[in-house]
Amino acid sequence: MFGKRPPAALWLPAVLSGLVALAPLWYLASQASGRGWQAISDELLQRRTLDLVVRSLVLCAAVTAACIVIGTFAAWVVVHSGLPGRTLLTVAFSLPLAIPSYLSAFAWIDRWPGLTGFWGAFIVLTFATFPYVMLPVTATLSRLDPTHEDVARALGRSGAGVLFGVVLPQARRSIAAGALLVALYVLSDFGAVATMRHEVFTWVIYGAYRAGFNPARAAILSLVLVLVALALTGAEARVRGDGSRAAVGRGGSHGRSPAGRNARAVAAAGTLLVVLPSVGVPVTGVLDWLGRDTVRTVAASEVWGAALNSFGIGIAVALVTLAAALPVALLSVRHPGRFSRSVEASTFVTHSLPGIVVAISVVYLGIRAARPFYQEWPMVVFAHVILFIPVMVATVKSSLEKSGRSVEEVAHSLGAGPVEAFFRVTVPLAAPGLLAGTALTMLAAVKELPATLLLRPTGFETLSTEIWTHSSVSDYAAVGPHALVMLVLAVVPTAVLGTLTAMRGNDR
Repeated sequence: MFGKRPPAALWLPAVLSGLVALAPLWYLASQASGRGWQAISDELLQRRTLDLVVRSLVLCAAVTAACIVIGTFAAWVVVHSGLPGRTLLTVAFSLPLAIPSYLSAFAWIDRWPGLTGFWGAFIVLTFATFPYVMLPVTATLSRLDPTHEDVARALGRSGAGVLFGVVLPQARRSIAAGALLVALYVLSDFGAVATMRHEVFTWVIYGAYRAGFNPARAAILSLVLVLVALALTGAEARVRGDGSRAAVGRGGSHGRSPAGRNARAVAAAGTLLVVLPSVGVPVTGVLDWLGRDTVRTVAASEVWGAALNSFGIGIAVALVTLAAALPVALLSVRHPGRFSRSVEASTFVTHSLPGIVVAISVVYLGIRAARPFYQEWPMVVFAHVILFIPVMVATVKSSLEKSGRSVEEVAHSLGAGPVEAFFRVTVPLAAPGLLAGTALTMLAAVKELPATLLLRPTGFETLSTEIWTHSSVSDYAAVGPHALVMLVLAVVPTAVLGTLTAMRGNDR
């Protein structure tokens, strides 16, 4: 689409998006350095800090590994198992994205009060985040040329040998991208670990802000999270590698040998083992709460008003985030190199920060640089863009990689300019992925709690803030209506996300 050097019309907005994503670092550096380098050194060298690093990384590694296994298995079920209802399966596996981790944690802890600590956080976060691996791997597996599998079988490879020796290596890049999103999500999650009382970075950072408002310590610990995020992003880039893209061909199920009866039985049993804990437990928990007595009556107008606010913010965040992520993804795909990798990595750096840190950073920036917008909805949108731009960049980049540059070159040869070729050729080809990223970001914004809780205008309530307010005093009967409306309404974008993923796979 472009020459070897990216034009300013592309790299300038991409750099601007990167700077927006890095905005919290201004606040963190200011707060951390306020007490001097000795205080920073003393804090980092404490045994308690080392313990936090270990606990956080152990939880992150365990959840990420489990999500790679479950997410890849779910993708195999959708694409290769031969079970009927491919789109319905994709939607069912995507539904955990519609359920906030804190809501799932409340449901698990309400049903099994003894489930706390590491294992409670591990279970909740694993079943909440595996779709981040499942969705990109499903799209990739669906587009692989089945002739590679046929050749492997003709050479005597077993079904497992074909899967692990031929299919999954071609999905390595998608697995790595999904695993990075899972890892960064786990590092930044507060609701699940707080509910399960598992002391990791986010919980301690939150406590540092609340107990005497110790911003310096919280900022120092947050910068450690940033360093961890940088290491994870670098590791993901090495795993993805610079190798050629996965071999794509006819895609879909066309040309693939049908799975055997045993494989379909394993797929059906595994689907139940994944869907029941990830969707069944929180949904049945919400339905149970609806039947309990409450200390106050929840008006329908209160619930629907919060729902309108939630999805209004969600739509605005999704559109703004798409506009910010598109130049970053396009720069990375069309002009690969050190500069584009640096710009892309900048959008992931602060994704490991807890929402409350991003929110307080935006408050700091708003008071000093955008006072008229302080505690207004544009600041809420701005904070959400910082939080969710990595998800959008990853999704949009994957979509653009599927619309090869050669197609644009053909358009150029027919007289289309760069802009015309982009909107008439690239965008239509990548449209399912762009819409999927928009739906995914909208879901994330609807569920988000800390930034909304801190930055929302006075009297502006969302479903997430109402759920947190009532659950914090264990009034689950009042939580029930808000949680049910969130789940029901979130099913729509989740279904769109699952359907678009199937469409991306079925494209020939």
